Amino acid sequence: MARLPLAAGLGCGSFVLAQLLLAPGASAHHVVEITGLAPTPLNGLLSGLAHPLIGPDHLAFLLALSLVGLRQRGLWMIGLLAVGLLGSALGLLLPGLPGAEVLVALSLVLLALVLQGALPRVLLFPAFGLHGYVLSASVLAWSPFPLATYLLGLLVSQSLLLLLALTVLRRVAAGLSRPWPNLLTAALIGFGLITAFNALAA
Repeated sequence: MARLPLAAGLGCGSFVLAQLLLAPGASAHHVVEITGLAPTPLNGLLSGLAHPLIGPDHLAFLLALSLVGLRQRGLWMIGLLAVGLLGSALGLLLPGLPGAEVLVALSLVLLALVLQGALPRVLLFPAFGLHGYVLSASVLAWSPFPLATYLLGLLVSQSLLLLLALTVLRRVAAGLSRPWPNLLTAALIGFGLITAFNALAA
């Protein structure tokens, strides 16, 4: 299959995805923060369920993972989710990893290179664990019950998003034109670099 150079889709994909970064609520961490509600068990669950949807870098990473998952068994996705949960637990025990937000943004670049076959898929496990680590940073002060329901909601929402993306992609993949995988990886690289720059400038 002929490959379209990554630079061909970089400008367009970067612009579209950059708009997500500037959208209202994109910098918010979770539903409790947006609404100002107290971190109760119910609110913690709602925050966990919604968190991947209000974090554009995490959402992009999750959805793009489905492209890799097309060639993997179901246990591969379960392993990723388990590593993500372990990353969240590590973030609660040992918070404050320097440059974690920048590394999360650069994980989109890593994922793009995996999709292109330039890097091995096994690198996605520590990358997903890093996402889990960062997702725990905004709930460090929460009491145990809201924290537990937050992690449960996070696990459920990530699982459903991956399953939905995989289901849709398997139905439409055959009809996609050949340049699309290359355009997608170009967009991921552009989005990752823009997000990393914003994290450094914050």
